[in-house]
Amino acid sequence: MKIDELDLHHKIKQILKEKGYSTLYPPQEEAVKKGLLKGRNLVVSAPTASGKTLIAELAMLKKAYEERGKVLYLTPLRALAYEKYDEFKLYERLGLKVGLTTGDYDSSDPWLSEYDIIVTTNEKADSLVRHRAPWLKDIKLVVADEIHLISNVDRGPTLEMFIARLFSEDRDIQILALSATIKNAGDIASWLNGTLVKSNWRPVPLKEGVFYDKVIYFNDGSVKDIHGREPPVVSLTLDTLKEGGQVLIFSNTRLNAMATAKRIEYFMREILSRSDKRDLREISKNVLSVEPNRIGKMLARLIEGGAAFHHAGLSYGARRILEKAFRENIVKVIVATPTLAAGVNLPARRVIISSYRRYNVELGYYDLIPVLEYKQMAGRAGRPKYDKYGESVLIAKTMDEFDMLMNEYVKAEPEAIVSKLSVEKALRSHILATVAMNVSISKAKLADIFSHTFFSYQFGINNIMLNMKRSLTFLIEHDMVLSEDSILKATPLGIRVSQLYIDPYSAVIIRDMLKSVNPGDIISYLFSISQTPDMPKLYVRRGEREKYLKFFYSHADRINVALPQDEYDEYIIASFMKTSLLIMDWINELPEDAIIEKYNVGSGDIYNITQSAEWLLYASLELSKTLGYIEHIIPLSTLRTRVKYGVKEELLELVKIPGIGRVRARMLYRYGFKTLDDLRKASLNDLRSVPLIGPEIAKSIKNFLEGGKEENLLTLPDRITLDTYL
Repeated sequence: MKIDELDLHHKIKQILKEKGYSTLYPPQEEAVKKGLLKGRNLVVSAPTASGKTLIAELAMLKKAYEERGKVLYLTPLRALAYEKYDEFKLYERLGLKVGLTTGDYDSSDPWLSEYDIIVTTNEKADSLVRHRAPWLKDIKLVVADEIHLISNVDRGPTLEMFIARLFSEDRDIQILALSATIKNAGDIASWLNGTLVKSNWRPVPLKEGVFYDKVIYFNDGSVKDIHGREPPVVSLTLDTLKEGGQVLIFSNTRLNAMATAKRIEYFMREILSRSDKRDLREISKNVLSVEPNRIGKMLARLIEGGAAFHHAGLSYGARRILEKAFRENIVKVIVATPTLAAGVNLPARRVIISSYRRYNVELGYYDLIPVLEYKQMAGRAGRPKYDKYGESVLIAKTMDEFDMLMNEYVKAEPEAIVSKLSVEKALRSHILATVAMNVSISKAKLADIFSHTFFSYQFGINNIMLNMKRSLTFLIEHDMVLSEDSILKATPLGIRVSQLYIDPYSAVIIRDMLKSVNPGDIISYLFSISQTPDMPKLYVRRGEREKYLKFFYSHADRINVALPQDEYDEYIIASFMKTSLLIMDWINELPEDAIIEKYNVGSGDIYNITQSAEWLLYASLELSKTLGYIEHIIPLSTLRTRVKYGVKEELLELVKIPGIGRVRARMLYRYGFKTLDDLRKASLNDLRSVPLIGPEIAKSIKNFLEGGKEENLLTLPDRITLDTYL
């Protein structure tokens, strides 16, 4: 089927053809024939690179451009949301407005009422429902990308409940679910009252194999000899590079990813051309400009040699530059942690899975990765328009291991998707949200809403009701929900907790902290939010535990937590304390490089932890108002702003100026510019004399101050009064 044959406006067809589309792939054609453009609910289960995004675009353009309905595109990851937003911006040429929202869970984002296509994450979409964003009633199509992640214990229940609420409202909304190839895609289609489009077709055929004793044995019966004395991962990489391909290697840890990239870079320099080296130097400089720390310097040096590593510890900017350079075939080799497999689209000639085991923190040992995860990684092999086929390769050291990998991964089917909504953490949050959104709701109506979940489809409503009873008891005991006969009512506390998008258990920890700690006790505030399930935790290495426990015991009389009873408790307490102290070092302006080295983290980790801390401090501030603990309002507001910018209190006025971060603000302060008035009185030459303040920055400071925009800044601590909040 050709683009010209589609039941779409000629302007849509024209822009699709300009993008290079002329003929539909088989899964795309099947989707159209099964009602994609007629409002039919569909589940598309197909391999990576089989054209699922275009299927979504066809439905989106039909709804948004021809039928003038809003479209919501859901992704599991922020990085994927940004990628899709960049892709869809092209359609603004049709007069459509494309928006992106991923942060601030305490807002209904009224500005989005003006937009036609809205890209967001599952969590943000859920928060918009909790805030009853008025424009949600105009949604006519929901695209749920990576819907197989319903089986993910952290992200799955949120997407599941979002869809269940749509069904319970009996609204006329088309749902298009996109998935990797999974065993029970038909179950998801039945749950969504939709039609299944299932295909194994790929534009570039995939050969899966296992490397053993210098030979790759592929699932199609072919073999390939790999010459070289280097370690297997190096030999496999060099073999592909010599044939003009690119390589994507998946490693199980960040340290292994960096070490593997170093090992490969050592062998690569001799095969790079002069033009390769020139282009790589430019990419190296770009990475260093956004990641000027020790990890960034290591990455930049490796990029110059032709290899790179990719993991969540890198800043978003560095990852974007690296991904773009790989797509443009400048960087030839990336060694990544598995988070990349479910994220951005980075195809390579050969994918090497260097490890199929992952450390399970809860169980305390290395466990086999799921087949679905392996298939996701393998699916990155094969570059459309460049390769005739793609290769994915596992590495075996023994014949027994070879047999296991061939049978348990290469020849195996992905596991069936199973709902994780019964996990108590998920249930207590979504029960509270459901009650709070309605203020009061009958138990029968609550049961009806949950009867539309995938869990209920798989296991029956009676099973989910048993689990709901425990979570509901927790919410009632902690004064977030009232039960009166057959009616459930959310308390003011419950409503605010739901709006703040935090786990109700986090709210209990914060409430207990507000009751017991002294106002302004920073370490107590930080330790309390570090205990919450919403806060990322730092891993405590074996030799670190005593150091952090010692610090904990020296402050135990001020911290609201029970003393550890066993070794496991000690490990958990040490993790909380390590996380707290990283934030403490951040707000005391310890340089980023020093934090990276001291805590064995990356800049991406620092951002993730401090961003989470800022949100939890904001939640603590809001709960202080709700519960009447007014003595905590000013210190929590001050601390939240310090965490946001990573500064001591004296710099809070300066860092509010756009372009002035913690380093430039400290430099200005050292040179005598301590307030906005000091800056207003200074000349451009005065400002240019300060290190790190160049002509453009100096000019932007003056323009900002002359415009009087400083009054729009967040209220500063020295001007805060309780009247601001009461």
